[in-house]
Amino acid sequence: MKKTVCELFAGVGGFRCGLNNINALEDLKKEEKWETVWFSQWEPADKKTQWAHSCYVNRFGDCPDKNGDYTTNNDINTVDKTTVPEHSLLVGGFPCQDYSVASSLATSKGLEGKKGVLWWDIRDMLEAKQAPFVLLENVDRLLKSPAKQRGRDFGIILACFRDLGYTVEWRVINAAEYGFQQRRRRTFIFAYKNSTSYAASIKHLVKYNNMFGEELKRKSMVHLIEEQGFFAKCFPVDQTDGKKIKSGELPKGIGELSETFSFNFENSGVMKDGVIYTLKTFPKYEGKQITLGDILEYGEVDKSFFIPEEKLYYTSPDIHHSDETKMPLEPEQRKTWQYIKGAKKINRTAATGHEYVFSEGPVPMIDEYDKPARTMLTSEGGFSRTTHIVRDRQTGKIRLLTPVEMERIQGFPSDWTKECLVDGETVLMPLNKRRFMMGNALVVNIIKQMEPQLDEIISKEPKIDITMTVNRELNFEELNVK
Repeated sequence: MKKTVCELFAGVGGFRCGLNNINALEDLKKEEKWETVWFSQWEPADKKTQWAHSCYVNRFGDCPDKNGDYTTNNDINTVDKTTVPEHSLLVGGFPCQDYSVASSLATSKGLEGKKGVLWWDIRDMLEAKQAPFVLLENVDRLLKSPAKQRGRDFGIILACFRDLGYTVEWRVINAAEYGFQQRRRRTFIFAYKNSTSYAASIKHLVKYNNMFGEELKRKSMVHLIEEQGFFAKCFPVDQTDGKKIKSGELPKGIGELSETFSFNFENSGVMKDGVIYTLKTFPKYEGKQITLGDILEYGEVDKSFFIPEEKLYYTSPDIHHSDETKMPLEPEQRKTWQYIKGAKKINRTAATGHEYVFSEGPVPMIDEYDKPARTMLTSEGGFSRTTHIVRDRQTGKIRLLTPVEMERIQGFPSDWTKECLVDGETVLMPLNKRRFMMGNALVVNIIKQMEPQLDEIISKEPKIDITMTVNRELNFEELNVK
């Protein structure tokens, strides 16, 4: 089977960089191992210039659909999915603003949210093109959304895959726990059609154990999750006794599931034929740890990134908290990094008139060299508790991250987002947009580590026309696939 890819919600091309092992801009001159036949990137907030799409096209070029039209920068809701070229692998980091770690779970709207509903475009693409394999990324909160009906949103996603004839594996992966340069937890979903030879190899394991009862079937699923599955081979985990594996069955109808279903999904699991098996796993890694210090620039940094002394501290640098229940601070004191990142106590009054004390804990003022970077958000660079501030290597002064450092934190080549192609001309991407692109991206290293296993799986599939799968389920007995 050819290694062809459709990349949805492509951003600036994280999946494509990972699949093709692009480590530097010079690597773009090499022939790509995986052929991207179509992609989609449209940002409704960018009214004038579609910066992410322009960056993607500048690096990779555009892709016409089957009619010869260029629709990659159209709202995905309006795209006729049948015009998308056939592909063996569908990938995408579908929009996660509704589950963002920057907001509380209680206010998350999940699949009902403005961007969460774009899941249905993935489902429509799967129905139209019947991709044999699927690899998706979202925030870890997806497994628990929404707060009032935990697990419903993920259950809906699994049910959609079930109804379209897929088996699903999932894993929450923290990039730093496998040696990479950012503490970023994300849910990854790997799905495969039940008609693939890969599914057949998994099916033999389950079918064999069905002969001996439910207990051995559960043990076979533990074996799949911990040793034999896609994620287990890419990202090893410690073995457990398997006794804590949980199982459950998805309701037959999406409507019933939406109204009543809830489930406590663990960080790893499998869904096969509508039955869920889920187990808490623990990463197994003893290799080198890439740190923030490893990716910081050594040369001279533009003075615009440095923070003025008066904006750093409002009192002694040893103070890590403020208590305004006794005396309020002056407005200028609150505009310092010491205040915004420090612990706080503030008197507040609710709309009902109830008086209470708002409090929050401290976060590190200056990010340390010897640890992986914290999770980078789209607000990176703004006056925010989550923004990284570091000690410059050359001057020792405190500053914000440079665009190159942000790119490196996500595993992109240096200066990946520097230039865009707009109306046929190469232009510089604004700094705030470069920050947004990286806060919105995935850790490319994770995809690079998955690629060899994806290559092995798809290379073993029969060399047949993918369009066959659009019209019917493949019969592997007819194809003599064993």
